[in-house]
Amino acid sequence: MKHTEAVSTKVGGVAPKMKSQFPTLAKRGPHHVLTGDLAFAGLPGRVYAPEEGSGLPAIAFGHDWRTPVAQYHATLRHLASWGFVVAAPDTELGAMPNHRGFANDLESTLQILAGVKLGTGNITVNPKKLLLAGHGMGAGCAVLAAAGRDHIRGVAALYPAVTSPSSYDAAKNVEVPGLVVAAGEDEIFDRGNPPRLATNWAGDVVYRKVKDAGQHDFSESPMWRRLLGFSSSNVKTQEQTRALLAGWAKSVTGDKDYADFAEWDAKAKGVESLSLEEVRELLPENKKTGFGAFPG
Repeated sequence: MKHTEAVSTKVGGVAPKMKSQFPTLAKRGPHHVLTGDLAFAGLPGRVYAPEEGSGLPAIAFGHDWRTPVAQYHATLRHLASWGFVVAAPDTELGAMPNHRGFANDLESTLQILAGVKLGTGNITVNPKKLLLAGHGMGAGCAVLAAAGRDHIRGVAALYPAVTSPSSYDAAKNVEVPGLVVAAGEDEIFDRGNPPRLATNWAGDVVYRKVKDAGQHDFSESPMWRRLLGFSSSNVKTQEQTRALLAGWAKSVTGDKDYADFAEWDAKAKGVESLSLEEVRELLPENKKTGFGAFPG
């Protein structure tokens, strides 16, 4: 995991612009959004795009375990409203998903976005501005898809979960910039280890914790699932996570106005940014308890 602590040139070592831009990015952006069906290219899923634009950045987004793409509608629409073409494959929704297969679907989704004209032909993607992102299982699969590939500009792992093969091992071969977003609250059933993913990252990576967020809060789960205890939903933390993702994605695809979102020490209300040393201290083998440190 690389970082820029030693060479930071910001006043006081803190990125000031993210804090001021954060509330705006948490709300819907200026673009009118069109939606479509990814099945036109032979892959089940959805596409969201600004009404028009040429050479736009694109994001392939991976869903969490047993969470259909419909439960990310607001998130995908949000990203498109800020100028991104976003597509999400609606595959591997069973109880025993093929993580490698889903990673391949994410890579195929990027190829589709880079290779076709969308809308009435007035929406095109810049093949040099391709990103991978995902939530939970989808976050881990996005890392699997990025390993060893340098044509991708970056990978965002939101509340990542464990995958097989291991996304932690795959991160050692991800040279492009990364964003790892972790829950701000301790969870009884933690399906992943964001610090492990971040510390294994080969390229530059920024690590954020969203206060009061849990891994299960990010998808827009229907009310009946929340009432039965299968999932939860927190609009505030969803908005904060979307702002982190949108700002970081703008930064790594070349928008210098949002450069602070890719700085390791940038802060915003409700968000904590950790240094490499602080992230390492969160690893299980480095946590001290009354019985000594437990192995990870």
